[in-house]
Amino acid sequence: MAEATKKKNNPGGRKQKTSARRLSSPRKKQKKQGDLPGWVYIVAATLVSSLAIAAVYYIFFRPYFYRFRPCYGERHYEICMPLGYSIYGIDVSRHQGTIDWEALKSGDGKSAPVQFVYMKATEGSDFTDKNFETNFASAKAQGFVRGAYHYFSPHSGGLAQANMFIKTVKLQKGDLPPVVDVEERPKDKQRFIQELKIFIAKIEEHYGVKPIIYSYKKYKEHYLSEPFFNKYPLWVAHYYVSKLDENIEWLMWQCSDIGQLPGIEENVDINIFNGTQEQFKSILIKQ
Repeated sequence: MAEATKKKNNPGGRKQKTSARRLSSPRKKQKKQGDLPGWVYIVAATLVSSLAIAAVYYIFFRPYFYRFRPCYGERHYEICMPLGYSIYGIDVSRHQGTIDWEALKSGDGKSAPVQFVYMKATEGSDFTDKNFETNFASAKAQGFVRGAYHYFSPHSGGLAQANMFIKTVKLQKGDLPPVVDVEERPKDKQRFIQELKIFIAKIEEHYGVKPIIYSYKKYKEHYLSEPFFNKYPLWVAHYYVSKLDENIEWLMWQCSDIGQLPGIEENVDINIFNGTQEQFKSILIKQ
């Protein structure tokens, strides 16, 4: 009976072969957990590439493209200078190497002579610029109005830094007021401000003049916005523009970091004094 049933269901007694294609369906590729759509990777790659291109442009090309823009001011020191100013200066440090001060004096140009030079003297509480003494003496010997600046560090106390500057810099009659360069971002803002106030107060007490604060606009707005700092003249750093914002009250403007002058092999910072010759003379050390 069983045999008959088998034959009935399978005429001829042929063995049935199950199709492998019928038994096995195509295996679908399972998506791993955490996989992102392809467009996400494309967008991410585009953003990274754009940032890299922007960084390369800003660091390597932007300063030099500025030289080829139309100049609506006056061209001096191989750069386009803003209109309306007549008192120019530079600031130097060991990064400019050994300066030929005679060449600088004789070749700085009659139409836009360099009148003042600031030199880096100290940094923090234990660093002295190796070229400071030579630069400071040579600037005076060549008839430049000279000044000295201190790079303020958030890593040491204000009093120790002030004492370091005072020990190093002996200002004389006719020199420019001392400058504190403030541009390094601190981890502890309140402590940093407190130590900076101590430094400024000590420098003002010792030299008998208000020190000048060097910084850039956004830094001042974020870290030096207290009324205390508004009592001191501002030397603002802002490059590659033809004018500053009208709401900035400034004494000096570092308008470029790519100036070129005889006697200095490296690029040099170019600065503008905001005022007349009489006003410039009025800020100098009196005694």
